[in-house]
Amino acid sequence: MSKKYTEASIKSLDWKEHIRTRPGMYIGKLGDGSTPDDGIYVLLKEVMDNSIDEHLMGAGHTIEVAIRKGSVIIRDYGRGIPFGSVVDCVSKINTGGKYSDGAFTKTVGLNGVGTKAVNALSTSFRVESFRDKEVKSADFERGELLVDEQVTQSSLRNGTRITFTPDETVFKGYQFRQEYVERLLWNYAYLNCGLTLVFNGEKIQSEHGLKDLIQANLSVDANYPIMHLRGHDIEVAITHTQGYGEDHYSFVNGQYTTQGGTHQGALRESVVKVIRDFYGKDYDPGDIRMGITAAIAVRVKDPVFESQTKTKLGSTEVEPGGQTMRAFVMEFLKLELANHLHRSAETADLLQRRILQSERERKDMAGIKKIARARAKKANLHNRKLRDCRVHYNSKHKRAADSTLFITEGDSASGSITKARDVNSQAVFSLKGKPLNVFEKTKKVVYENEEFNLLQAALNIEDGLEGLRYNRVVVATDADVDGMHIRLLLITFFLQFFPDLVRRGHLYVLQTPLFRVRNKKETHYCYSLAERDVAVRALGANPEITRFKGLGEISPDEFQFFIGDDIRLDPVDVGGEQHLDEMMRFFMGSNTPERQLFVIENLKVDSADELETSAG
Repeated sequence: MSKKYTEASIKSLDWKEHIRTRPGMYIGKLGDGSTPDDGIYVLLKEVMDNSIDEHLMGAGHTIEVAIRKGSVIIRDYGRGIPFGSVVDCVSKINTGGKYSDGAFTKTVGLNGVGTKAVNALSTSFRVESFRDKEVKSADFERGELLVDEQVTQSSLRNGTRITFTPDETVFKGYQFRQEYVERLLWNYAYLNCGLTLVFNGEKIQSEHGLKDLIQANLSVDANYPIMHLRGHDIEVAITHTQGYGEDHYSFVNGQYTTQGGTHQGALRESVVKVIRDFYGKDYDPGDIRMGITAAIAVRVKDPVFESQTKTKLGSTEVEPGGQTMRAFVMEFLKLELANHLHRSAETADLLQRRILQSERERKDMAGIKKIARARAKKANLHNRKLRDCRVHYNSKHKRAADSTLFITEGDSASGSITKARDVNSQAVFSLKGKPLNVFEKTKKVVYENEEFNLLQAALNIEDGLEGLRYNRVVVATDADVDGMHIRLLLITFFLQFFPDLVRRGHLYVLQTPLFRVRNKKETHYCYSLAERDVAVRALGANPEITRFKGLGEISPDEFQFFIGDDIRLDPVDVGGEQHLDEMMRFFMGSNTPERQLFVIENLKVDSADELETSAG
């Protein structure tokens, strides 16, 4: 029997209630801060965008950011919010200075929602505006105005200071990861060479813009010096490495569009066209882009993004009714990239050698690929290595955020996870034995090795991340020495052949409990010795303690607690400080004595029990 549908069924929510009821509409996924696209970083970014826009308008060249005990303070030295609008700008939807071309142009924060979402999703939110030796302040709690202070005298410089604490009932157990905050701030620095950012007292500055970004993110040495091209409202940096696949960074009005968009598509297309014309050769697009690392930043009037979180540009024009994005990028590269290659014969020669190398490798691999694809197709029909999930894409045919592939070792572990998983969004791939150490091997091994060939096919990443079927790829191995070794071999596989999958934040390691502590009334699952000791004290009276040595020992009934809403995932983050080839050569190369000494010097344990735990 259907429920009654009357006037009483219709509800009207005020702005803060709507944001708190549907936070995903405003900040994307929530999360606890363990991944770079979690909501707490979106909150930080929304406030930062306003300060960046002030800088772009020539008002204020320093922004200070501090994070202490879960609270964020952002101070800029721009013009400060006009006093009569301080409260409205942070609590009234569709209110702000971005609607007036006289105050802002080609900015990021355009829809008057950002700081309101931060306000509504924070247990405490304070805004302070400093203008002409005066200050106006207001305090909020979950969007509700608590104190609207009168204008008073101040000796501080003009600008705005926002202080907020994310609501832990929304962002459960959240914690800001320093590396994610630093990466966000560095991207702002790369795009604003005249800007100084200060994060917890440390300065972040860039002298060469996108060239610095490319240099900091290269996983291996570049084949030739980075080509750095600048024009009106556009900046591009390009180089090639010996790596596999493509690596692109794209920005619009200072916003990092992690999912690309029309500007990134135009860059990929234009690079192929200009290089073909320059060399007078009809090179295969894949050969031209193999190993490319490129970045593009454009300034667009009234940009259209595909979501509130602005991760993908949808605008097809540089400004309404104006030049298309495709023509704008193509015109710029036809002139600047071609001129650069004409001026630097050595760079042009090295680039062509890289293209020809890719062409030879592609042709040499053609027969092997054909056999490997047939083998993978046959395996999908006749074995159970992959227990797939039902939903990979949402209604807009975007990869579902919760789509997950668990990579497990052995039948018992994969069997437990398979029985406990959510069949709609979670898939399981079962490995057979230890994977091959692929460090310094060519991609040929991916097709010749059955396990890697089938894993590549399951992920659908042979031709790049565009076809990746799962948003999260999770390594789920036993908490012992063998499990750790398998984990390292798998991470090496992805870093060697699919580094973009790691750099784009798709690779994780599953945490599973080391201990179960229980009595007749309660059960505690513990992920460390410290958690185990706390549980023992809490339960008292000699509770039963079980040490899980392998995933196969955990029953499906228990596994559902570890891969559901409370799943603990450690993102695999290699950062940009060290070249991947140097790091991998040390940990996965043939320097066994050096590595043994490193392990001995850095392994600190207090007991045999902790030694066993640390091995996992």
